[in-house]
Amino acid sequence: MTYSELISFCNPMSVQGRAPETLGNLRNDSRSVKQGDIFIAIRGLQVDGHSYLEDALERGASVLITEEEFDVQKENVAVIVVQNTRNLLSPLAQKMAGDPAKKLRIIGITGTNGKTTVATLVWQALRYLNQPAALLGTVSKRINDEEMESRLTTADPIELADDMNKMVKAGCTYLVMEVSSHALHQGRVIGIDFEVAAFTNLSHDHLDYHSSMEEYAATKKILFDNLSDTSWAVINADDRYAGFMVDDTQAKVLDISLRGSALINAIVEEASAEVTIVGVEGVKIHSPLVGQFNASNIVQALIICTSLGFDGRTVAEQLSKCKGAEGRMERVSINGDDPDLPIIFVDYAHTPDALENVASTLAGLKSSDQQLTVIFGCGGDRDRTKRPKMAAVAEKYADHVTVTSDNPRSEDPDAIIHEVVTGFSDGYSYNTVTSRKDAIHTVISDSDGNDIILIAGKGHETYQEINGNRVHFDDREEASTALSWKRGQIKNSEVY
Repeated sequence: MTYSELISFCNPMSVQGRAPETLGNLRNDSRSVKQGDIFIAIRGLQVDGHSYLEDALERGASVLITEEEFDVQKENVAVIVVQNTRNLLSPLAQKMAGDPAKKLRIIGITGTNGKTTVATLVWQALRYLNQPAALLGTVSKRINDEEMESRLTTADPIELADDMNKMVKAGCTYLVMEVSSHALHQGRVIGIDFEVAAFTNLSHDHLDYHSSMEEYAATKKILFDNLSDTSWAVINADDRYAGFMVDDTQAKVLDISLRGSALINAIVEEASAEVTIVGVEGVKIHSPLVGQFNASNIVQALIICTSLGFDGRTVAEQLSKCKGAEGRMERVSINGDDPDLPIIFVDYAHTPDALENVASTLAGLKSSDQQLTVIFGCGGDRDRTKRPKMAAVAEKYADHVTVTSDNPRSEDPDAIIHEVVTGFSDGYSYNTVTSRKDAIHTVISDSDGNDIILIAGKGHETYQEINGNRVHFDDREEASTALSWKRGQIKNSEVY
């Protein structure tokens, strides 16, 4: 992009200074600015990029894009003043990267729960269909079969454009991406055309960021409001916000239901700890994913793929092979099943609705002589109102509950636990163990083959955030270690 093209694209209110000798990369973090780069100042919730204009200059920025006048004394530095830098950032990032989004068929999935599973299932199905496809989401970034770490559900616009450019260069045709409410509210996907957008559900979450459920829903709705009349909207009609999401959309709507109340109706024909069989319009999917809530995710993945033009029966065959996302009802075992050891699942459930989905599923699958234990905690510096609600859900479905730490961040973990346990009813017996490691090991040590254990809240995460530091921690690793110790304990007792 030339300087004159940059000016034209920004549609500025004013331009100051002289044309720079060089035009480097676009940056929205002054710390990453190098000689000749363009620095765009974004007003955030906690930090205003306009406070770092001088820092960007000192690091060699040749162009400053701002919302306010800024007097620059240096030669060959330009100031471009625009009305809204946040709304400009995503389209400009795409333009400077060569418009990679226009070279991809993009599928966006939003909702409180299930978006990671649906996105992963669609990506896995596309790969089984021998399609070059990328995935962007909470658990990982994947370009075809190459995996990269993902720190945000939806990356910032500059990183997103850079990732899309890599996908195009790798020959990808499809991009399946999760679209968070934060990303929609902050304009991170402005100017990106989605061929398919899907809505999973909406429940209590992120109310530390959004002022109310109404605002949260309205933010999710942005994705569907911006669809064109050539796009598809795949909607979970069983959620009470389904109609609201597509009220103003121009897209063609495909709504699905497990209750017989939509254009496309599905039925769960079998549900066990090993398989979920779902029938959809004469097509059957035998999925290894567990639970009624996953049946909805499976159906959405099927309909997303058919809206892209693939044959439904062929997609169903591929979905039967798909295992979904890591840390979502993921079974932890060592060297196969052992009847003397507990059955353990790890799940990312960190909202009341998500915990209800997984806990109710396991409660429904257990036999009369089995006991369900739930281990969970709540994150620090996040919505505090959901903490007691999580306790109430755990009490409703579990025979035993242990409350522990999650990611306490800057909060005192014991104070978080104290707020959680206020949600238990009077007289209900529960355990609290502040150390998550100790909680997992203690529960597994005290269990046997009649126990089902759900470790909820962190799922795929391989860290804990404590006082600004990320320390390695993986629920699956700890559960495996505890199971190995338990098996050794059993073997030793058999010797005597």
